[in-house]
Amino acid sequence: DHLIAVTKQWYQRRVRGGQCVVTLSSHTQGVTAIRWSGDDLIYSASQDRTIKVWRPKDGVLCRTLQGHAHWVNTMALNTDYAIRIGNWDPSLQGKNETGVASDALSVYKKFSGSGEEFMVSGSDDFTMFLWSPASSDKPLCRMTGHQQIINQVMFSPNGRRIASASFDKSVKVWDGRTGKYISTLRGHVKAVYQVSWSADNKLLVSGSADSTVKVWCMKTFALLQDLAGHADEVYTVDWSPCGSRVVSGGKDRVLKLWRS
Repeated sequence: DHLIAVTKQWYQRRVRGGQCVVTLSSHTQGVTAIRWSGDDLIYSASQDRTIKVWRPKDGVLCRTLQGHAHWVNTMALNTDYAIRIGNWDPSLQGKNETGVASDALSVYKKFSGSGEEFMVSGSDDFTMFLWSPASSDKPLCRMTGHQQIINQVMFSPNGRRIASASFDKSVKVWDGRTGKYISTLRGHVKAVYQVSWSADNKLLVSGSADSTVKVWCMKTFALLQDLAGHADEVYTVDWSPCGSRVVSGGKDRVLKLWRS
């Protein structure tokens, strides 16, 4: 029931009526990414090289996460998928708002269990950090290996793996709990902008400046399909929550829908 808008300072607003509830101000440079936690926190990443943890009910800054040496471009939570599909269920159509919210919370609690929420961040400094942001301002580990700027990081739906896309033309796969390096996916000949996981965690799709969309097997880390069709750079890709289709878009101004 909230919409977040971003400028140098960013604002939490209620969708209904557009009422500004609170202004959260502490970053010293532009905000590049934001995430709602399933535990009712807000995480914000910035060009000031920090990630901040906020309590939205009263606007309190809980902690600041520091470690990156350059802009923080991207971040992801191991609970992102559970939060995304919590109320995505045809059987919930027509259900009242309270019922849908309750079911969505149940999906989140079932996924997270008693474990803490993990976050991964990626930066212009070519590194990634794994965090437990709700409880600590110290990183769990520093993840190195990319040779250029990291464009996107993303946890698999089950939270067990992390994929990262970089200007170094590669996608890397990491352990979602320890941050340990697992494998590098090579095949793109230009920068990789985005990745997306299939709902069953078995496949990964990537979009690149080389105008292709590639599908990778997460058991063998081999290239399964090379989807050519875009006339220019592919900026964004996303797998449908049901797992049956992929959508891609880019510089050629079109969206392409691919069936798995």
